[in-house]
Amino acid sequence: MNTTTTIPPLPADWPTDEAAARAVQDALRQRVVRDEPGPRPGTGHVAGVDVAYDDERDVVAAAVVVLDGASLEVVEEATAVGRVAFPYVPGLLAFREVPAVLAALDALTADPGLVVCDGYGVAHPRRFGLASHLGVLTGRPTIGVAKNPFTFAYEAPGAARGSAAPLLDGAEEVGSALRTREGVKPVFVSVGHRVTLADARAHTLHLTPRYRLPETTRRADALCRAALREATGG
Repeated sequence: MNTTTTIPPLPADWPTDEAAARAVQDALRQRVVRDEPGPRPGTGHVAGVDVAYDDERDVVAAAVVVLDGASLEVVEEATAVGRVAFPYVPGLLAFREVPAVLAALDALTADPGLVVCDGYGVAHPRRFGLASHLGVLTGRPTIGVAKNPFTFAYEAPGAARGSAAPLLDGAEEVGSALRTREGVKPVFVSVGHRVTLADARAHTLHLTPRYRLPETTRRADALCRAALREATGG
């Protein structure tokens, strides 16, 4: 089943500038839980979320694709389309994306289970990327799986699938560089909320049986782009 909805009006207290957004990050960051194991890989449901923009038209489309955790077959899909909620500011991208993603999640009839974001959790300059923000707001276990290391340093992991190396901000480990395909560029995994880093890596490996990126991300990316094209006539 595929459901399309519109993004509801923003709440009255939604941040409108950088200072207000950073204050919200500071308050919500204290609620991130990093030491719960979360669901076991291959069980229940797992959902991918992704967002696409048309900046010229000020339109955003979010997609959620719920997969069966064991088979990775699609259980349900939902999209939400509307106006962008916040200007582009590095480090504050969640404020552009969260309203659209929440609207798509709310349109589901199935439990999404673990939520996998195409981006960052605590691997973020303020330790509160989209995966953490979404996890705290919904209470759901979340992880971030990003395509690049943002501003963080890492040593290349071994060439074999499953090899990992710390993703570092100075001496602090904020995530892992994880090899999901032999000899292929790693992805960058971080805790969002209510999942340990070791379990985040295990989920990522389970979700990458054939490709570098998780099936959740690949499917949500295609769906949000299609929703944006339909919404804008592009």
